[in-house]
Amino acid sequence: MRINKYLAGAGVSSRRGADKLVAEGHVKVNGKTVTALGTEINENNDTVTVDGVKVEFVQNFTYIMLYKPKNCVCTAHDEFDRKTIFDYVELDKRLFSIGRLDYDSEGLLLLTNDGDLAQKLTHPSFETPKTYLVKVEGTVQESDLARLRKGVPVDGVLTHRSRVKLKEFKDNISAFEMTIYEGKNRQIRKMFEVIGKEVIFLKRLAVGDLRLGGLGRGAYRYLTEAEIDYLKNL
Repeated sequence: MRINKYLAGAGVSSRRGADKLVAEGHVKVNGKTVTALGTEINENNDTVTVDGVKVEFVQNFTYIMLYKPKNCVCTAHDEFDRKTIFDYVELDKRLFSIGRLDYDSEGLLLLTNDGDLAQKLTHPSFETPKTYLVKVEGTVQESDLARLRKGVPVDGVLTHRSRVKLKEFKDNISAFEMTIYEGKNRQIRKMFEVIGKEVIFLKRLAVGDLRLGGLGRGAYRYLTEAEIDYLKNL
């Protein structure tokens, strides 16, 4: 088995990320550093370590849906000692998130140790629809919503088309359901900034047809076989 496939199957990273780890000298096989991307290993007999930590190929992957609360980050460790998503998912497994939600955002987050699926769903060419509840103060003109739907410049690049629908206007707060097909850093917040609005609440409701449902903040559940198959066949 190629080393990058083994590392992806061990939940270390995607195959692309595994290639980088190998090239930078982070990986050892049977105590010897390997840097050749085409290195072949025997998953049953060889010992593989990443930065000195032994990793093992996973035969049965784990797939989890988490309701990420606000005020936590999507990394395993945080330099500012803030809460992370793994304070809520305490499993004796190495997992990583499929995409991210920023510190101030909440909602549906998928976690897995299936590196190949994670790479597939997060690759820029793979336009997985993601649906959010977005709240801003005041009203938003229809002409500005039309701009958002068509695409606005974010970090010098025009965003893809999106869907935006007003759900409610109450107490001077406009609530929208918005679906985007890419995953730029803080994309929705930056899109609303273009039309002069600050997002005061952001919650991811769905990834494709997978919806958050009745999960409470900080709670998680395992995906069903049907949900896993759905993701693999997107």
